[in-house]
Amino acid sequence: MVVILKKNPNEKQLENLKNWLRSLGLELHISSGANQTVLGLVGDTSVVDIDLIKALDIVEEVKRIQEPFKNANRKFHPRDTVIEVGEMKLGGGNFQFIAGPCSVETEEQICYVAQAVKDAGAGILRGGAFKPRTSPYSFQGLGAEGIRLLLEAKAKTGLPIITEIMDLHQLEYFDDVDIIQVGARNMQNFELLKELGKTDKPILLKRGLSSTIEELLMSAEYIMAGGNEKVILCERGIRTYETFTRNTLDISAVPILKKLSHLPVIVDPSHASGISWLVEPLAMAAVAAGADGLIIEVHNDPARALSDGAQSLTPDQFDQVAKRVFQIGKAFGRKVD
Repeated sequence: MVVILKKNPNEKQLENLKNWLRSLGLELHISSGANQTVLGLVGDTSVVDIDLIKALDIVEEVKRIQEPFKNANRKFHPRDTVIEVGEMKLGGGNFQFIAGPCSVETEEQICYVAQAVKDAGAGILRGGAFKPRTSPYSFQGLGAEGIRLLLEAKAKTGLPIITEIMDLHQLEYFDDVDIIQVGARNMQNFELLKELGKTDKPILLKRGLSSTIEELLMSAEYIMAGGNEKVILCERGIRTYETFTRNTLDISAVPILKKLSHLPVIVDPSHASGISWLVEPLAMAAVAAGADGLIIEVHNDPARALSDGAQSLTPDQFDQVAKRVFQIGKAFGRKVD
């Protein structure tokens, strides 16, 4: 349920209303804008007398929300959420590139790629330290050593870093990581999501391979219900009957998520296609559809990459993609500087 207040409500009446609602065992999610304040009610709202609230002088309108996700719902929070990491902003018209190798392999590799993607305009460095792989015989990542190397690259370039967590026991290694990524295979690892809800770090949540949009938003709800509202949604392609591409990019998910939720939405064209030459057209389509950012895999030598070389761009290729994407972003009014 949401309670929409009139402009410039009486402070004493507002405080009395909030105290009464809390006395009913409800949690309040308060969103204040220039012209409107919205109270989002979380809990058993069947105890609330809607007509009684509507009769209050400070109340404009009361609405019941049917969707099961509350905190992530745009009706609770009409304004776009903006995620800030240092000087980097994502969401609310602010566009960001997240770029780097699928896996951290060596210090030379990650530092070289970090500088290259920064020079091309990326605002965040990605790199896998713990790697979920389909085959148990594939490269599983460097683990804690990979995070140490990411921090070396951060120290040299100033780029904030993002890397994927796979298990609750790995959380101790993420103290200095700027953004924690939850991969597609862990999107419904609810115990992990609940624990991340207790942190104060931004969480990039990838859509599961066969998950619906509502299931993605409900997973975000797990994190937000724990108190962490810094969630970034990521469309990374879903499993379909098509075999030409690794996955199928659900481009319609971008405007749908933007309509349903206030959270930033980014797109991963690398995993969506699995093919490097498809990254550019999918990236441009994502920006035109309203994406707040892109996460793209970049490797200095894709042919020899230890994971996902076929979908990785070279630094030069990424530079060209970034230039074209920035042009489209500016045309659509995004803040890309």
